[in-house]
Amino acid sequence: MSDVNEKLAGSLTAETTELIPFLPYLLQDFWELGSEPSIMVEMLSQFTNLANDVQVLDLACGKGAVSVKIAEKLGFYVKGIDIIPEFIEFSEQKAQEHNVSDLCDFVVGDINEAVQNEKDYDVVVFGAVGNVLGEPAEMLIKLKSTIKKSGHILIDECFLPDDGSQDDVQYNNYEFLTEKQWHRLFDDVGLEIVKTLSGDELVVNDNHSTDDGMALITTRANELIEKHPDKKEIFEGYINSQQNEYDDIDNNLIPVVWLLKKA
Repeated sequence: MSDVNEKLAGSLTAETTELIPFLPYLLQDFWELGSEPSIMVEMLSQFTNLANDVQVLDLACGKGAVSVKIAEKLGFYVKGIDIIPEFIEFSEQKAQEHNVSDLCDFVVGDINEAVQNEKDYDVVVFGAVGNVLGEPAEMLIKLKSTIKKSGHILIDECFLPDDGSQDDVQYNNYEFLTEKQWHRLFDDVGLEIVKTLSGDELVVNDNHSTDDGMALITTRANELIEKHPDKKEIFEGYINSQQNEYDDIDNNLIPVVWLLKKA
């Protein structure tokens, strides 16, 4: 479990597992964690040609923003799994608010166990989760095992520009690949690219700019410092890590969403 928690912490920009219990507080001002729901919905609606009885698995669903929007906009059934109970509780509340509780099933669980048991989905969503399922090749194989022969994989990731280097990355929680390296991996594990959106194509008018997001996170971290002064270094480290991640996406990495299908 310690290895899982370390990867979980890394996926949420936490430098230490000690921060995990405080993540719901730090992220309380955000519904969308990582992936932009409107983009994920767009990718599925335009390029999958799926019927209304679609079954979607959202791994590490966070607070359920992508799951709820897929259910609301497309009428698909979505099962969201996340290891943080507070996130699942929030997801259920949002499903009720958006009148899609009948289409959403949110479960507390370890996605490493889920990929062994969850099978035959039309779509699996893996949005900005880092290396929680292992290195890229291992992750792709695990995701592929959850979908039907005609199924799709929707991944939100970042890649290094061709002239970039891992040394340029400030929040260095795992090794990033170039786009060409990702494409080779897709071929190796038997996946075909249906659609790619990257870079400026992913810019949307969201509720929080980078500056707004950092201000909210900094405020919550400072509140925790007042309550837990003995953990000041941990919370300040989270602020720095989050800023580094924002800077990396602006300057050192290219965000991308891939819709893949079994070749």
